[in-house]
Order: sequence, then C-alpha cells, then structure tokens
Amino acid sequence: MAGNAEVASLEESFRKFAIYGDTKATGQEMNGKNWAKLCKDCKVTDGKSVTSTDVDIVFSKVKGKTARVISYEEFKKALEELAPKRFKDKSKEEAYEAICQLVAGKEPINVGVTKAKTVGAVERLTDTSKYTGSHKERFDESGKGKGKSGRENIVDPAANVSAYKNAGTYDAKVKK
Repeated sequence: MAGNAEVASLEESFRKFAIYGDTKATGQEMNGKNWAKLCKDCKVTDGKSVTSTDVDIVFSKVKGKTARVISYEEFKKALEELAPKRFKDKSKEEAYEAICQLVAGKEPINVGVTKAKTVGAVERLTDTSKYTGSHKERFDESGKGKGKSGRENIVDPAANVSAYKNAGTYDAKVKK
C-alpha cells in the first residue's frame, strides 16, 4: 500500500478534481466528467492500453447502480481496476503504486483558456500620442483619458466677457 504522505496527496488530488468546474461541489464525491479529466490530466489515459472508454467503463463499475458520483473509497477501487491495464508489465500491487504516483499531488489543468492578444493594427489605433484634432485634447501626455473635462468646454460663469480686466471690482465700488 502507498505511504501515508502519498495517501494524503492522493486524497488531496481527488478533492481538487472533485470540485473542479462545480461551484456547489464539496469535494467528497466526484462525477464522471471530473473522473475522466483526472485520468486525462494525470496521464492515466495513454490512448493505447487505457482509453477514455475504459475510464468510463471503470467509473460505471465502481459507482452504485443508481449513483452518478463516486466517493474516495470508490475512487481508490477505480484506480485498482485501471492499474493492471495501464502497467501490464508490473504486478497488481506495483501497478497500483505506480498509478497512485501518477495521480498524487496533481491538480486540474486549464486548457484552452483564452488570452487577450493585441495585433499591430490595434496597437496603432489605440496609441494616443498619434491622435490629432479634437481627439488629442481628450488625453493627457501619458495617454490617460481626461474624462468629462476632455469632452466638454467647461465655462467659468464668473468670466462672462473674455477680455474684461477689472473682474471682481464692481462690488467693491458699489459698497463704498
């Protein structure tokens, strides 16, 4: 049987794959989709001796007749079922040890996660240093937008006449 640390990391892997993709999962039970993902990500499925069909068949064997999920104990049984098939040249115990080492300490891999990529045209069109005309006034030197002050002409209500030199002197003259 596997060592104590290996059993703990095997159970940790089971829990991580059990909650993968399901916000309501507790980590106590694993569904068939996550079982197939575990086998694929941990390289239990090799495409020759162990296929995705074999993985699904083993899942159906170890789960209860009406159940849709497997527990940790059923998970270990499923690994025991797949071990001799994956490692044909080893004894049953050695094969189980080897398959546990494949799974232990692994996490689900996010494949196909899209990353934003800028293309040359996008770079050129979003470079604020090349803007001209009224659009140029909407950004400061660093390229950060000025917001509303860059879009509208904000009028100072105190300056009704643009060239008036004695602004603010009327009240002083009247009060004397």
